[in-house]
Amino acid sequence: MDNRQAVGSWLSGPRAAMEDAGADLGYRGEQLGLPEQGPGSIARPGRRLGALAVDWALCVLIAYGLITHRYTPATSNWALLIFLALSVLTVGTIGCTPGKRLFGLRVVGVDTGRVQPLRSLVRTILLCLAIPALVWDRDGRGLHDRLARTVEVRA
Repeated sequence: MDNRQAVGSWLSGPRAAMEDAGADLGYRGEQLGLPEQGPGSIARPGRRLGALAVDWALCVLIAYGLITHRYTPATSNWALLIFLALSVLTVGTIGCTPGKRLFGLRVVGVDTGRVQPLRSLVRTILLCLAIPALVWDRDGRGLHDRLARTVEVRA
């Protein structure tokens, strides 16, 4: 094997390396029985990050306005606590946070289609730890979604 080809596949990521090796990966969400495009398909990373940014900004504003009245390092701690409460309550009841609603996303259970409050709690705690959200599988789901048996889809 040519070393340049090996480096190119490594730089392109594991999905490209698998495709170069001849593996048929299909589309993201195929193994979960989700459509390739449109409503119910796996949410794209850009929309997910946009929704997270909106939710975080909302929580920082709440922490700033209601609790600290000035921006300090403690504001971030309060914002994280508010984010945890907001996410558990909204995802566990209606399936989306304000940011997800704005970006047309929702969280569903892989097997039931709904997110129970306990799954929402597990998912949100892992999301607040950040590291599980940065580890993705081939379907584009974060480790927090895999462990909670949920998936973020387009509404």
